[in-house]
Amino acid sequence: MAPSFTMFSLHQFALALLLFPPIALADPIHLPLARRSSGNRDIDYYISAAKHLQGKYNITGKSYSPRGKRGTSASIQTINQQTDSSYLGSVSIGTPPQSFNVVLDTGSSDLWVADTSCTSCDSTTPLFAPSKSSSITSANGQTTIRYGSGTVAGIIAQDVVSMGNFSVQSQTLLAVEELTDGLLEGSASGIMGLAFSAIASTRSTPFWQALGSQLSASEMAFYLTRFKDDSNAKDEEPGGVFTLGGTNSSLFTGDIEFLNMPSGTPTFWLLTMSAITVQGQSVQITTGNAALAAIDTGTTLIGGPTADVNAIWAAVPGSAAVVDQEGFFSFPCSTSVSVTLSFGGKAWPISTTDMNLGQISRGSSQCLGAIFDLSLGSNIPSGSGNPSWVVGDTFLKNVYSVYRAGNPGSVGFAQLSSVAGGSGTPSGNGSSTTTTGSNGGSSARITWPAMMATAMIAVFMCLL
Repeated sequence: MAPSFTMFSLHQFALALLLFPPIALADPIHLPLARRSSGNRDIDYYISAAKHLQGKYNITGKSYSPRGKRGTSASIQTINQQTDSSYLGSVSIGTPPQSFNVVLDTGSSDLWVADTSCTSCDSTTPLFAPSKSSSITSANGQTTIRYGSGTVAGIIAQDVVSMGNFSVQSQTLLAVEELTDGLLEGSASGIMGLAFSAIASTRSTPFWQALGSQLSASEMAFYLTRFKDDSNAKDEEPGGVFTLGGTNSSLFTGDIEFLNMPSGTPTFWLLTMSAITVQGQSVQITTGNAALAAIDTGTTLIGGPTADVNAIWAAVPGSAAVVDQEGFFSFPCSTSVSVTLSFGGKAWPISTTDMNLGQISRGSSQCLGAIFDLSLGSNIPSGSGNPSWVVGDTFLKNVYSVYRAGNPGSVGFAQLSSVAGGSGTPSGNGSSTTTTGSNGGSSARITWPAMMATAMIAVFMCLL
């Protein structure tokens, strides 16, 4: 039975108690996420997502045919939207503040929200009203951000932007007046880019970087929930926690494995894909520039270069290319596909649940795989500056991920704690494993006993 609205509110309250440590004991802010969910998706949805990803990373190939102050802390609830397809956080803009849900995206760098001048927005989309903000200023410029699946266009402006208890008084954002159908769904009003300024279309400093010394540490971290195989999941569910300014030790266990990004001007959060196993066996992959991977919370799936993706699916008995949709593969629905990824250290397992996107058509015995050919049959030119891999939420739901600025910056992964639904243990040095992964299946929900016990401890601590 689907939980009532009252139960959902209690769930949020308990999760908030769990994730909001006493201010005196923690520096970063922890933003609980919400996930968007609308049941099983068909192949056309994932094809559209892949096309969007091509445009996001400027990848050329064959096209798809459509089918606060320093030292404070806070926790921000996030939303899991449309069966783990994206994760939203709340941001406030203007004076007085107007609050919106935005996709938290480590694969882009611009902040944009749809505004009241938007003529192509859905009637249900919450819209920013610039005329109601006494603090907004205009840069007298316009720009367009292009994706493979469409565009957004609007006016570049500056205004007060806040998340949790952190604020930037003159944050650049794009007030979007026009966007392509399908770019926003549900309660989402825009995107907050969490990558680096070098790739910002508005030529601005991303919010997290603009916070500067307000942050106790130049770090961000994510715990992402899974509701993929939960038949009772609603359009929007609790999505986990976004931590700005540090990490949340209750959500991971053991050490965080930090891996350095390539030297040079930072753009995306990049690592090198060093090893992959499929069904417990190593798969040969390309190296060098062709192994660069963007770690992207704003992407649902995992995309890779042609030869490597072909090798992955060749290791799965009964797999086959999806007819008329080059780049996608199917496999027998009765098969559990076990995959691990390594970026130079441990081999991190992906839940078999996340590898299976559901039947390719109603009644089919073949299911769609979550790793697709990002270059669509045309390998990305060497030295283009674009990543060959984009590693999205299919992988990131299985780990606690941390993004640390520096020279060079680094990305870290850790095993999810039992509080966060963790169960899998990574292997050392890219060795093979058949572990199905942490945070597996619908059991990823934080259980009521665990939530309430931790919540009671949190309340007691606050009373001391």
